[in-house]
Parts: sequence; C-alpha cells; structure tokens
Amino acid sequence: MTKIINVNPENVNEDILQSSDEIKLAGDIIRNGGLVAFPTETVYGLGGNALFADSSMKIYAAKGRPSDNPLIVHISEIDEVYDVAEEVSDKAGQLMEKYWPGPLTLIFKKKAVVPKETTGGLDTVAVRLPNHSIARALIKAAGVPIAAPSANTSGRPSPTRAEHVIEDLSGKIDAIIDGGSVGIGLESTIVDMTEEVPTLLRPGFYTKKMIEDVVGVCKADPVVFAKEKPVDVKPKAPGMKYRHYAPKGQLTIVYGNKDRVISKINELIIGHKENNEKVLVIATAETKDCYLCDNVLCVGERSRKGDIASHLFGVLREADDLGAEYIYSESFENDSLGEAIMNRLSKAAGYNYIEV
Repeated sequence: MTKIINVNPENVNEDILQSSDEIKLAGDIIRNGGLVAFPTETVYGLGGNALFADSSMKIYAAKGRPSDNPLIVHISEIDEVYDVAEEVSDKAGQLMEKYWPGPLTLIFKKKAVVPKETTGGLDTVAVRLPNHSIARALIKAAGVPIAAPSANTSGRPSPTRAEHVIEDLSGKIDAIIDGGSVGIGLESTIVDMTEEVPTLLRPGFYTKKMIEDVVGVCKADPVVFAKEKPVDVKPKAPGMKYRHYAPKGQLTIVYGNKDRVISKINELIIGHKENNEKVLVIATAETKDCYLCDNVLCVGERSRKGDIASHLFGVLREADDLGAEYIYSESFENDSLGEAIMNRLSKAAGYNYIEV
C-alpha cells in the first residue's frame, strides 16, 4: 500500500514542516532506502536516497525508466553541492547565487560518494536546489540528498498534481506527499557546467538568454531544439534521448501561418470523423472556437506563456482521460518560455510535425 501524506501547501515555513510528523516519516522512508513522491515548484518528483545505488534502481523500476537516463540530485542548501560535486566553477557559482533556490539544474563532475546508478552510468551529477518549502523540508528531514526524476510512469506527461502521481505510481512506491498543484508545471532548466562554455541541455523557466545574462556565452545542445528524433544519443541529462511526456493518442504538432494551421487541423478533423476516430485539439484561448471538433482543450492565452507551461502536462493527461486517438496541437514561438514549451511538445509528439 502506498501511504498518502497530506501536507497543507500554504504552510511555507520549512522549519515547522521539517519537524512535522508527516515530513519526518517521509524523510525516514527516503533515508532508509524507500521511495516518496513529493511536490516541487516545477513538477512532482519521485525521491530516493541519492547515495544508495539500490534506491536509484528502485526509482528506475517504479517508473519503468531506462537506467541510462540520469537522475537529478536535489539538495536543501547551496553548500550541499560540494558534498556531491567534485568541481564547481566560478560560472557555476554565479548561476547558483543568481538562480538557486529555483528551477535550475547544473551538471558537475561527480564525487565518488554518488553511485553511477544515480547518474545513469556517467561521471557527472545533475544537481538542483528546489524553491519549494515541502521539497526542502523533506530533504532536510531525510538528511541525505534526494535523487528525484518526475513522479510518473516513464514516457507519460509529468505530474503537476498528486492525483497524477497516484494514477501512475500507487502501489509501486512507499508514499506520496500531496501538497496541492505545482506552480511552474515544466521541469527545470538543465545546464552542463563541466566545460568552459556552459551547454543548455534542457530549456525551462530559466531561458538560454537568462543563463547568458549571468555567465556570457551558453551553447545549446543540438537535441534541445531539434524537430527530428535524435539518433544514437548518449543522454547527458534527463529527457535527451527517449520519448517523454507523451499522451496515449498520436500527437502531431501543426505549425505555420495561423489561418493555415486552423484550416489544416480542421481538414484532418473531418477525415477522422469520417472514420469514426476520436480526435482532440490543443488550442489557445484565441483560436479554441475555430475548430470543428467536439474536444478542444484550451492551454491558455498566447500572451501568457507561464499559464501555457503550467497547463501543458495537465492538458496532455486530460486528452488521455477523454480517450483521444489523434491529437493535434498548435505550435508556439521559440522565444523565452516558448522554447521550453516546444521542447516538451516535440518530445510528447515523438517529433511528429506538419508544416503548412
């Protein structure tokens, strides 16, 4: 049985949370090798003791996740990075000072104390200091760094509510902390700091430009903005190689001129209706009434990318609940947070695009 631990998300005092019986219990579970799902400011994470190889293997097993897909190690204070990272450059220090705690993951050369089961076999470790009172209180209560990918079945949309975690992992893990809905809704930005020039491996709330504003030049790995499925990729960070965030139906992104996108999707809708196939459209507030479809899910206003980001995974899960066989989504500009939204949509669609 998976224990559900209810914690008031409005309680933002980490010290009080850390000393609560509920968080103490969850911390004990993790410290002793068990698994606990918990909320962060990005998505819900599936936590285990980052220093136990067996805990990391349990995470892979519970998620059905390939074991070469690295896990992110979560810490509760900046100084704890030196417990797991062999080298922390000046540029990394600048990013930590500016953006930690927050939705930014940095990759370092790892110390021997971090098992390769946690790092997907790599000599590097991905580290994040979350900006969420429940997450930080849990790490402190556990007394160890927590390895935590998203708390979902591998490949499915990431969980933004405890109900999503229960749907995917109930009966497979020891406990789930229900701390309400998360805020950002997309996983953290990941930047590789092991070379002189930092490399963006996954876009998120902190954009490439925001990284460059602090450290100067930042490269982007070719996989980040690809519109074709990567081949022969050895993942340096979570989400680089495998299909992620995917609904059960076949998702396709249609991009180009707005009117042509609407016309093309409506043409496809008519074809599916003639074949008695269940079709669904992911649209914005500006266009949701333009489609000849019974199931249109609005992801938000184009001018409010933060709302789109926070709703995206929930909409993809709702498509599953509605039994959609074919799903068509509008595309979004690759600016600011749009680059993270398109990164997630591309992976969810398995890089299926139609250009009009």
